[in-house]
Amino acid sequence: MNQNAYSFLLTTIAGLSTLIGFLFLWIKSKEKKNLISICLSFAAGVMISISLMELFPEAILLLHQKYNFTISLLLSLIFANIGVILSKWINKYIKTDNKLYHLGIVSMIVIALHNLPEGIATYLTSEKNIHLGFSLAFSIALHNIPEGVTIAIPIYYATKNKSKAFLYTLIAGISEPIGAILAHFLLRPWINNIFMGNLYSFIAGMMIYISTTELLPEALSYNQHKKTIFSFIVGFLFMIFIKMIK
Repeated sequence: MNQNAYSFLLTTIAGLSTLIGFLFLWIKSKEKKNLISICLSFAAGVMISISLMELFPEAILLLHQKYNFTISLLLSLIFANIGVILSKWINKYIKTDNKLYHLGIVSMIVIALHNLPEGIATYLTSEKNIHLGFSLAFSIALHNIPEGVTIAIPIYYATKNKSKAFLYTLIAGISEPIGAILAHFLLRPWINNIFMGNLYSFIAGMMIYISTTELLPEALSYNQHKKTIFSFIVGFLFMIFIKMIK
């Protein structure tokens, strides 16, 4: 297997690990509201942790290679706010009376957009250094699991349709190998530190917005406040642990 094929395989495995989150549908719980609130708050902790501990610092670091720290920080904040504005726009135009279904659809869109640059980064890193690429793919695979939960759980409990939950989770997962394909055939001439830094900030803004305005409020609406807060903290710390073992 040549280097390009191996890099694409690593990226695909990392992306499709999102589907492991779909398996959480088989968890037996007498209280549906317990499972939903725990999964959503855990996923919110993961997404906010990724944004604050990985995406923002990485964005500033990449931009700082071209600009001074003040400009790098300002650009990061600008593109994060663009991400928030786009998220609001998506919320406005996805009309459904079912809050859980709405949450699942919005989560799918945000996570799919988030997985695209991850696919680009994993593919390009693996091309240059296969060992570093494997380490990156492994850490991405681990944090893709709770992201899959974010899609599968609300979609299933909104529709009672496991096939639909699987399909929407798959769509988010395959955006990672799609990112690899785009990197290989189209985006390579335009991919640089500025492009990736602004993109990471943009995605961080979207993820923070969906976590604070959709995931956490929906989790808290089930009146499982202690479990919600505990699950959020566990999710946040889980991503710090994943970052430490990279």
